[in-house]
Amino acid sequence: MKKVLHMLSALLLAAGILAGCGTTEKSQQNNQQAEQQTELQATITLTEDGQEISTEEVAFEEGANLMDVMKENFEVEEEGGMITSIEGHSQNDGESKYWLYTVNGEMAQVGAADIELSDEDEVAFNLQKTS
Repeated sequence: MKKVLHMLSALLLAAGILAGCGTTEKSQQNNQQAEQQTELQATITLTEDGQEISTEEVAFEEGANLMDVMKENFEVEEEGGMITSIEGHSQNDGESKYWLYTVNGEMAQVGAADIELSDEDEVAFNLQKTS
């Protein structure tokens, strides 16, 4: 009788350990899938007077705004919520040269901090003279 109880206890212990391992692996897989689902991408192109400076694919999490994504991926200076310099290319008030940008081909009407990015957005910044 004791042998049967010991074997039954050992069997239950082994089953518990195996069940725990399966839960941990499944939990890790779920975490990895959640991370992959929340990591989104956008393409950011920088130009000056129509000449391309760079184009980069950037990753970001859902709910991120353009200003934060720019600061995480580029050397950015800003003043009052407006970008004044990207990667050392700065605006020039005397020449009326400013950073303007589009999101998916549409001219932005607000500052970069007010733009929430979506997956696969195409953002184009152009340092150009304005009239």
